[in-house]
Parts: sequence; C-alpha cells; structure tokens
Amino acid sequence: MASSTILELWSTSDQAEIQMIIRAVYKQVLGNPHVMESERLVTAESQLCDRSITVREFVRAVAKSEFYRTRYFESCAPYRFVELNFLHLLGRAPQDQRELSEHIVRCVAEGYDSEIDSYIDSSEYQAAFGENIVPYYRGKNSEANPKQVGYNRMFALDRGPAQVDSAVQASQLVYAVATNSANAIKPSSAAVIGSGTEKRFKIVVSGSKFDSPRRISVTEYIVPASKMTPQIQRINRTSGKIVSITEIA
Repeated sequence: MASSTILELWSTSDQAEIQMIIRAVYKQVLGNPHVMESERLVTAESQLCDRSITVREFVRAVAKSEFYRTRYFESCAPYRFVELNFLHLLGRAPQDQRELSEHIVRCVAEGYDSEIDSYIDSSEYQAAFGENIVPYYRGKNSEANPKQVGYNRMFALDRGPAQVDSAVQASQLVYAVATNSANAIKPSSAAVIGSGTEKRFKIVVSGSKFDSPRRISVTEYIVPASKMTPQIQRINRTSGKIVSITEIA
C-alpha cells in the first residue's frame, strides 16, 4: 500500500492530475479501501477541483467522513484507532506511550473531531505535507529526530499493497509501545485469532488500586493478543504500573 511517490497539487495541475490527487487521498486516509461512488465526498471533491479548499482541507473532510468514523472510530479498539490516525494522517507510527495516551485522552475528553484536527493542525503535518501534498508513509524513510523504534513499528502497521486497514481492529503496537520496545517484523499471518494459534502474553502489574484500600502487591494477567488493549486500559484505570509484558511460548 505504501508508496514513495510524493503527490502535490500545483496551480498548474489539470483535472486529470486533480483526480489522481483525490484517489491518492482516499487510498492513504481511508486505509486502501474500495470506495463506492455513493461513499465519495462529492462536495469536497468539487471544492478541491475549483481550488476553494486545499489538499489538507480535503484530507480533513475525508478523515471526518462517515466512512472513516464507522470503520476506525466505531469499529476498532481505541489504541488501534489512534495508531491508524498516526499512520493515515501523519504517515508514521506513534513513537511512545505518551503520544498514544495524549490522543486517547483527547478523544475521550474533546471528541472525535478534535482528535482528527489535532493531527491535521499540527506543526508536524504542516512541516511534512504543507497545504497541498498528499500525506504519505514517512516511517520507512530516514529523517531527522525520529526514534529508531518507529521503523519496525511502521512495518507492523503497513503490511503491503494488499492490506486494507479496516480488516484489523485490534492494536498492533500496544505491547511494543507499553514496554518501549521494538516490534519484531513477522509475517502478518503469524497468528490468526480464533485459530488456536493466537499468542498470549503475561502482564505483570504493581500498585493497582481498586475499590478498597490494600497493600501494594504484584498481580499477573495472562491475556491473548486480541485482548491486550482492553486489559491495559483496565490496568491504567486502576493506577497500576505495568512492570513487564512477556510473550508466553
């Protein structure tokens, strides 16, 4: 799915080039889907064609569309929603737990539109894409300042031209981000949920606080990969500190 081709709308771009820009935005922002005619944003497309909006504003319209909201906000785990927002709108994977937590909190406190705007209105978006460059996957490129772990995490999110992002609803990075570790690059079919081969992890937690006062203790949770996101959310709500997450062979 990822491409190194940078597409930019110019004042001299003709209608054929504008249509190429429109298709590229749908592909990038919506996660490589098949977009039916009835799902296209006709008004926003028309505004882009007559230059009354920029590519950045067209990206915003697509990211706030019912198509995006239904497939990624309403259907995916919260961590998956945020990691795909990074992928689709900033062209990279989240770098650390702080970034993920910041966006989870914003989404809960300020709502869906504010969460989408936070990427598109960021200085990072402006520096990378400006007003008229279609967002593209930057995580595999060498750039100043990004953390090295982002390289492997990008491969965990981007599984190639045949990938449709909405087909995977569970977070792909929650373990690596929570433990500040790099993702191992593995075939996407390594574990199939429901097949009996789904991986399990042991989460060791200290200092959880529940409804009644108690001494600080260490608790262990054994969870399948598909349940990692909700389990970590429950731990965070009890003020527990994750000591370690290890894969169970």
